[in-house]
Amino acid sequence: MKVNEARLAQDTALAVCALVALRLVAAAFTPLTFDEAYYWMWSKSLAGGYYDHPPMVAIVIRLGTMIAGDTPLGVRLVSILLALPMSWAIYRAAAILFGGSRVAACATILLNATLMAAVGTLIVTPDAPVLVAASFLLFSLAKVLESGRGVWWLAVGASAGAALLSKYNALFFGPGILIWLVVVPKLRRWFLSPWLYLGGLVALAMFAPVILWNADHQWVSFIKQMGRARIEDFHPGYIAELIPTQFVFATPLVFILGVMGLYALYQRRAGALPARVLVNTMFWTIVVYFVWHSLHARVEANWFAPVYPAFAVAAAVAAIQVQWPAREQRTVDFCRRWAAPGGVVLFVLLIVQANTGLLSGYHRDSTVRSVGVGWPELAAEIEAVRARVGASCVLAPDYGTTGWLAFYLPKGTCVVQHGQRIRWVNMPEPDPAQLSGKLLYVHDIEQSLPKSMRETFARIETVGEASRMRGPLTVETYALEALEDPKGEVFDRSPPPELQENNGS
Repeated sequence: MKVNEARLAQDTALAVCALVALRLVAAAFTPLTFDEAYYWMWSKSLAGGYYDHPPMVAIVIRLGTMIAGDTPLGVRLVSILLALPMSWAIYRAAAILFGGSRVAACATILLNATLMAAVGTLIVTPDAPVLVAASFLLFSLAKVLESGRGVWWLAVGASAGAALLSKYNALFFGPGILIWLVVVPKLRRWFLSPWLYLGGLVALAMFAPVILWNADHQWVSFIKQMGRARIEDFHPGYIAELIPTQFVFATPLVFILGVMGLYALYQRRAGALPARVLVNTMFWTIVVYFVWHSLHARVEANWFAPVYPAFAVAAAVAAIQVQWPAREQRTVDFCRRWAAPGGVVLFVLLIVQANTGLLSGYHRDSTVRSVGVGWPELAAEIEAVRARVGASCVLAPDYGTTGWLAFYLPKGTCVVQHGQRIRWVNMPEPDPAQLSGKLLYVHDIEQSLPKSMRETFARIETVGEASRMRGPLTVETYALEALEDPKGEVFDRSPPPELQENNGS
């Protein structure tokens, strides 16, 4: 039996390594998304926090570029490799909670088969490290249950702290853990143990740099992320997007297994009470909040990343442990057999489409705006114009264009965003001499120049246009404006909307 278990673990490890290798290949030739370019700029000025998120994504990118340089592969390298410890953690968690290497292997493969994990680690966003941290949190809680040793609460705290350093939605793990302890009678004793509270202190200590950064910056990041859904706003139409987007991100067959697994756990058809409750609290605590959120504002599909480790375990339980009636069993067998191959096919098709547009007949699709196909060529055109007019710095209207320009223009080129300066408070300001000469403003041709910019510069001249192409498709056309003789402050330093509203202005 142990030989078979070892062989199964080995086969699972080889399959995960193969999937990681596939993502590395895709990462090498897929241009950066605008978010990745933005986070790459963060990585050049590490800090305790940023306007949008905690710092973990910047740290991940910094580590990757130290190894493979400022290339798409370098930016993504560590994020993709994080799938290896994530897979180990989910394997161990599933084995402990549901007592078997088959469930563990299935959970590991199903998690890696999802687009949430495949694309979520390939495209570097805060979702990659939060997936890993959530997997280790589930493993650490499983060890608390299995061993009964309080020291494992320190691992729980470290995992929760890493999740909080990745993304703010990890805050919901706290209520989930407390519900688990309350619902399972034999776990209530931990409320009288110092280990539980020491674990909480570990998480708080790890999260402290984010708190301190926010305290130094008028709590702007907390206000931005935690004030998204307001009770006075009511737009129930957004809830209709939840299931279809997760059906795609989980991939259809994994989604079916996951739903069946959650239903089986609800019916007590597999696992002991502590295991069933743990999977449910790690899943439903976050899902219930986002369902509420969707009644007031749009919920992006990737926000559900923290629930995917628990969801994958539930899917594996449905696939391996539950005895289903004949009709349902045929569905389960089909899903189990084809979930991983189907996930790989979907991933490959998505990468081909994002890079070429071939599958949509070279028409626009959901990837065309965010993935920077055509930017290397576009940047070369912009650099030629910048050199021709003698511009000492390049300005952009938004963070995405700023990130792409900084990444794809020659290294060391001065690139700054004209407004929203709160996004760049961790980065050094450009040398005043770079802003006193001629500047080049790069903006979408359909956007007019901001009023503040027209009032600031004595001379504004259109010096060129450049288009970003994906095959025969023109994605965007940019106007290139030469700006001269500033009368005052070059940047628009208006406070962000969050602080304006907070001050009642």
